[in-house]
Amino acid sequence: MKENGGVSPAVVRGSLALAVVFEALTVLETQDKTVRAASPWQDDPYDVMVSLAQFTVPMLALVITLRLFAWRAPGGGDRVQQTVRAAGAMVTLVGLAVVSEWAAVIARTSASSSGPWASVLIGGLVVNSLLTAVAAVWLGRCRRPRRSAGGRRNDWLGDAVFLCRRIPVLRRWAGPDATDWVRRRAMTVFVTLSTLAAVALTGGQAIGERWTDPLLTAWFLVVAATSNLAFCVISNAVAGFIARPPRARPRRIAEASAVAGCVAISAATAFRDALWPVFGTGPLTSVPALAALTLGAGLVTSLVTAALLLACFPYDSSGPRRRFGAAATHLRRPGTHR
Repeated sequence: MKENGGVSPAVVRGSLALAVVFEALTVLETQDKTVRAASPWQDDPYDVMVSLAQFTVPMLALVITLRLFAWRAPGGGDRVQQTVRAAGAMVTLVGLAVVSEWAAVIARTSASSSGPWASVLIGGLVVNSLLTAVAAVWLGRCRRPRRSAGGRRNDWLGDAVFLCRRIPVLRRWAGPDATDWVRRRAMTVFVTLSTLAAVALTGGQAIGERWTDPLLTAWFLVVAATSNLAFCVISNAVAGFIARPPRARPRRIAEASAVAGCVAISAATAFRDALWPVFGTGPLTSVPALAALTLGAGLVTSLVTAALLLACFPYDSSGPRRRFGAAATHLRRPGTHR
């Protein structure tokens, strides 16, 4: 039975089932030392993509599951479109991790990637690949409903408020003032959530690996926070978690440049061994050199992105040209009065 613009929630549940299977296999292969030692994709750059998906996929799965509780609420067209897009983003992340794992299997990067556990992991990879393909086809065949007239009217934040108003303890906090505050300060919310998640992830990593170098811990915290921030901003642009009000052009350029720098930090971290010979000699074993390489790549990328945006897009549709278009028309036609 199809609902809400021709899309059944079963399609979304299918992508959630994929997320559960992927997360279960990924936790096994990353948290169990015996299994990880036999994993063909235990090393970078393959492990970076797998680790990113391991963290982001359950986050998307959680918010998608919560939104299913408001599936029949008003604003169905926007809700279906955004939920399908979020499910598509989740399946894409799983697909990128699967491609990365297959690349590691083909390259045979790890000498220890043999034995029974390696066979089990490759078998799980086959299962993930098949489920990803099925979920992608299923989502691709969904008929996208038309968006509400006048642009996006409903977002995930509105549905969160709708659900919170049904809980007596949260009802007093789920008001229009709180919603407006979050919309106006969405970037602050993203930075805060990214930093908190990075602190938890860094703490677990430092305790599990018994790190004693404060510089290494600080570097990992920055890498995790920037990766989380890029995920928050990009996923919000794709799925519309928070409908943000119009922002000034300098702020939009600053945000885009920051996100580009965050992505560059993750990419430089993944491919640090291949990048290091360009800038240094010998193996990359120094933490200061690692921090300079990865964070420097992010800084340079941010600056270059800002310069390109300023040069290529000096004005936009909301800039001075449009703002003073009516006045210019009156100047060209002096006989015309308002």
